[in-house]
Amino acid sequence: MVYSLIQPDDIWILWAFLAGWAGISIYLEQKYDWASKVSGAIIALVGAMLLANFNVIPTDSPVYDTVWSYVVPLAIPLLLFQSNILKIWNESGRLLIMFLFSAIGTVVGAIVGFFFLKDLIPGLDKITAMMTGSYIGGSVNLAALSARFETPSEMISSAVVADNLMMALYFLVLMVIPTLTFFRRKFKTPHVEEVEKNNNDGNENLAASYWKGKEISLQDIGLAVGTAFALVAVSFTLAEFFANLIPTGENIFFNILHGILGDNYLMLTTITLLAVTIFSSYFEKINGAQEIGTYLIYIFFVVIGVPASLPIILQNAPLLLVLVFIMVVINMVVSFVLGKLFKFNLEEVILASNANIGGPTTAAAMAISQGWSKLVAPILIVGTLGYIIGNYIGAALGYWFGTF
Repeated sequence: MVYSLIQPDDIWILWAFLAGWAGISIYLEQKYDWASKVSGAIIALVGAMLLANFNVIPTDSPVYDTVWSYVVPLAIPLLLFQSNILKIWNESGRLLIMFLFSAIGTVVGAIVGFFFLKDLIPGLDKITAMMTGSYIGGSVNLAALSARFETPSEMISSAVVADNLMMALYFLVLMVIPTLTFFRRKFKTPHVEEVEKNNNDGNENLAASYWKGKEISLQDIGLAVGTAFALVAVSFTLAEFFANLIPTGENIFFNILHGILGDNYLMLTTITLLAVTIFSSYFEKINGAQEIGTYLIYIFFVVIGVPASLPIILQNAPLLLVLVFIMVVINMVVSFVLGKLFKFNLEEVILASNANIGGPTTAAAMAISQGWSKLVAPILIVGTLGYIIGNYIGAALGYWFGTF
C-alpha cells in the first residue's frame, strides 16, 4: 500500500476533493480562454492524476467505487432526457460501423502486442485476452475474462493500473485532436463547427456560451433527480432479474441474450430512451437535467485520473504499460485511417475510439465536455454493445494465444 497524505478511508475529505475539483474545473473552463481550449474535463483528469502521483490522494478508495456505482448511473439518464430515440437512430447506425472499425484496431493491437512481448511477460495470453475485452467493451469484460482465464490477481491489478494511466493519457490526446489544424483539414467536423457557430458572443469562451444560465426551479431539480433515481432503480432491477433468469454456458444464443438483457448500462440506456420517447412532453418540460448530469460526469473525470499511478506501474510491471501502449496506438491509427477512408466525421472517429478504449461512459463524457450533444445518446448505445462483443473477441484471442 502506497502512503498518501489523504487516506483511503478519509471519506468526507475525498468527497470534498472530488466535488470541489470538479467544480473548480468547470469554473476555470468557463472563466479563462486557455482553460476553455484545454477543456474542464482535461483539467479535472490531470489535476487528479498529479495529486495521486505526488501521493496527496490515494489511488484506491471506496469513494471512487461509489462514483462508479452511483454517480455514473445517475448521470446517464439525466443526460438523455432530451434524446428522442427516433431522432438519433441515423447517427447510431454510422457510429456503430465506426465503432466496429475501431474494434478491428484493438484486435490488431492485441495480436502485435502479444507476439512482440510473449517471451518477456509470463501469462501474456491471459492478460492480452483480458485487455482485448476491456478495449472493446469495458471493465465488465476485463473482470469476466480475468475470471474465465484465471489470471493471477497481482497481474490483474498491475494491468488495471497500466490501463488507467494509458487511458487517461489517451483521453487527453483525443480531446486535443479537434483543436489541431491537421485533423481539421483531413476530416469533416460538423459538431465542432456547430459549437463554434453557436458561440455568437466574441467576448465569451465556448464553454461559457454553451452553458449559459437557464431558468430552473426547485420543481425541475426534484423531478430531474427523482426521475433519474427511478429510472436507475427500474433498469438495474430488471437487468439483475434477467441476469439471474437467463442461463450462461455453452449455448451462444443464451450468452448473447444474457449479455444484452442482463447488462445494467444497456438496460438503463434502453429504458431511459423508451421513457423519453413515449413521455416526451414530460421530459421536455424539465430544465437543468443536462447541467446536473454534466456536473456528475465531471466528478467521474476526476476519478478516471486518480488510479493512474506511475510508480506502481514502474515497480510492478513496466512491460504491461508497453502492451497497453501498443494496443492503444494501433487502435488509434486503424480508427483514424479507416475513418478517413470511409469518410467519417472527426467527432465520430474520436468517440468510437474512446468507446473502445474507455467504454461508453467515457465516450459520452467526452461528447458532453466538447459540446457534441447530438452524439451523447448514440455513442452510449453503440459503446454499450461493446460489452457484449468484447467477451467473445477477447476469449477467442485468449484461446488462440494460449496455443503458443
